[in-house]
Amino acid sequence: MKLIWILGPSVRRRTGFRFSTVVSERIKVYSLALGALLLAVNFPALAQQSGKLQHIGFVSARAAPTPTTPDTSADALRQGLRNLGYIEGKNLSIEYRYFAGKADRIPSVVAELLPLKLDVLVSVNTLAIRAFKEATKTLPIVMVINDDPVTTGLVDSLAHPGGNVTGLTRLTRELSGKQLELLKEAVPKIARVGILYDASTDIKASFEDFEPVARAMKIQLHSLELHGPNPDLDRAFHLAATARVGALITVRTALLISYRKRIADLAIKNRLPSISEGGDFVEAGALMSYSSSDTEVYSRAASYVDKILKGAKPADLPVEQPKKFEFIINLKTAKQIGLTIPPNVLARADKVIR
Repeated sequence: MKLIWILGPSVRRRTGFRFSTVVSERIKVYSLALGALLLAVNFPALAQQSGKLQHIGFVSARAAPTPTTPDTSADALRQGLRNLGYIEGKNLSIEYRYFAGKADRIPSVVAELLPLKLDVLVSVNTLAIRAFKEATKTLPIVMVINDDPVTTGLVDSLAHPGGNVTGLTRLTRELSGKQLELLKEAVPKIARVGILYDASTDIKASFEDFEPVARAMKIQLHSLELHGPNPDLDRAFHLAATARVGALITVRTALLISYRKRIADLAIKNRLPSISEGGDFVEAGALMSYSSSDTEVYSRAASYVDKILKGAKPADLPVEQPKKFEFIINLKTAKQIGLTIPPNVLARADKVIR
């Protein structure tokens, strides 16, 4: 630029220098450089896409997804990762494993995944996480579980997990009383409530979790035990009818998630108002659900994956608890069973399916 100004007009004419042309070309170069800098600063996710291919595993106790029963957990996790710039098939590969509530298949899942040298494992099942933790001390594991990870031995404490496991606990068991209260508000006249749960799991006292609130509300509880891997749902609903149960609570476990459509259909057939521990049950036809938000939970799980891929150690990442909870009502189901949801209850819903 200075050279052009030093040369006189005649020299510029002889040499062919054109001030306007040179300035224009240099402005273009500077503009491109500035644009690249802004992209690098403001959109780091775009830069990630051209980086190393990250390899993670996802293990669920659900049945493998089908077009009619998608895996909402995996979908939510993928969306959370996309929001952070990880695109499956571009800079991310995911190994999916499902064992359909059959715990005896967990060792084979561990044997399949460990040789693949995963960067991170994400699992939504306590038994699977425990098996991986026992098999390896080096693979970082991000959990999304209903149980208390301290009492189940997965971490030393919420603040200081220790070892190679961290993630989120959904506080599902702690929400039992709230679910019973919402059910009573929606169906004020109920006096007997059936608790449908998988007695073959090792989760803490599914039935007993509801008893303190039930006593305070003078509601009689009836245990509707199921045993995997092939639960006798028809028998359970027959027992509910015999006991003149007026409403139903479904405890959300991997086994019952796989049967959520069948459970919803039987509840409608028996004209039983029902509340569950997950929105996927309401999507399948249950009347209501109250639980932590899947969107928030898996967005946070994705952030754990991101931090670990960038060098953080699971032992240094405190276990989180959900901050957002969702109350969902299915008005279509209410109409099918002849129930009118009180306006004050309907007004509190975060989501209404019509």
